[in-house]
Amino acid sequence: MALDFGLVSRRAFLLRGVRVGAGVFAAGALSSCGSLHRAMGGKAGSGIRFGFTTYQWGKDWDIPALIANCQKAGAFGVELRTSQSYAHGVELELNAEQRKDVKKRFENSPIELVGLATSERFDSPDPEEVKTAVENAKGFIKLDDDIGGSGVRVFPNDFHNEVPREKTIEQIGRALNLVGAFAADYGQQVRLEAHGSAGELPSLKAIMDHVTEPSVRIKLNCDNRDARGEGFEHNFKLVKDLLGYTIHAHDFKGEGYPYQLMMDLLVKNKWCGLILIENSSKVPDRVAALIEQRQIFEQMLAKSMGA
Repeated sequence: MALDFGLVSRRAFLLRGVRVGAGVFAAGALSSCGSLHRAMGGKAGSGIRFGFTTYQWGKDWDIPALIANCQKAGAFGVELRTSQSYAHGVELELNAEQRKDVKKRFENSPIELVGLATSERFDSPDPEEVKTAVENAKGFIKLDDDIGGSGVRVFPNDFHNEVPREKTIEQIGRALNLVGAFAADYGQQVRLEAHGSAGELPSLKAIMDHVTEPSVRIKLNCDNRDARGEGFEHNFKLVKDLLGYTIHAHDFKGEGYPYQLMMDLLVKNKWCGLILIENSSKVPDRVAALIEQRQIFEQMLAKSMGA
């Protein structure tokens, strides 16, 4: 089902159930998928959309530029990276009025503000560092709620030679429960990205075995290591019922990662959400490159849906 994104308002997507609170992720699939599929064509896969995360291509785009460029490229949603070095300027220091302004800008646009991509991580052997990361993550959750986003990306992140892996896995799980309980109060999702040495999919499954908060979900990061061990399909099945609303992809033109297989499995499992391009390659025209990525995305999705 083809859509002219320039003619579809953000409000229309919200009314169709695209943005939802954290609670509906408890069973591993969006409770709004059925209505969304019906509204968008009635087939599994019709709830999968293309989006953008600022990372490198959007590092120097302020909010008006982000909205304009994403609209030109047909990116349905944008995730804002936080680190004090992005032109969008959305950081913990924003006051109440500034937060309202960010929210208003996206609400008055056709672009969904997907959430925030933080670098908070919960692996440190130092308990004080973990405590600080938990409190920072809570601050970003409150910020994301204030600006109208639906979730916050965090990292696991690494195993440490002096600490047994099982202890680090349990520690990360405990921290995620603290953050997840806080997020649930705001209807936010905690998106645990496959990042760092503790971020391989079997390790993420082990971490999630310690997580009891349904607001905490896994975010695929489309790294070639997803196919290690018994292969991509096996590793995907470990986490398929734990996936959240967003996935990071890097370059659909790149070799090595089984993007088409991933899309096939997402459609088969009736996943709903946004696949966000996170790219750092040097290109002469980033909007044109984003359009190219969307076109490849659309081709893969159509193939997976049997179009």
